[in-house]
Amino acid sequence: QVQLVESGGGLVQDGGSLRLSCAASGSIFSINAMGWYRQTPGKQREFVAHIISGGSTNYADSVKGRFTISRDNVRNTVYLQMNSLKPEDTGVYYCYTPVSGRIHWGQGTQVTVSS
Repeated sequence: QVQLVESGGGLVQDGGSLRLSCAASGSIFSINAMGWYRQTPGKQREFVAHIISGGSTNYADSVKGRFTISRDNVRNTVYLQMNSLKPEDTGVYYCYTPVSGRIHWGQGTQVTVSS
């Protein structure tokens, strides 16, 4: 089993920045990839960013150039640095990791961007 705990959400003004963290525990030796999805009001959960153990990253087009995903393999933590935030980035951000054919999710952290 893998447990994921997110932190770092909050309220920020249009154009501001936040950094989300996701700490993994449990069967962490099985973790290769980690990433973030978000649930924005009125929409389905959508992919945000992804990083694999070798460091390769992938981003949704809507966040490219504004968000940066990184990973600390010693602390088993993945980060999402979010800059130039927009009101449409408002939502609940979920950390995830696929392990042994199953997707593990964190509990989510709320990000609210005011205009």
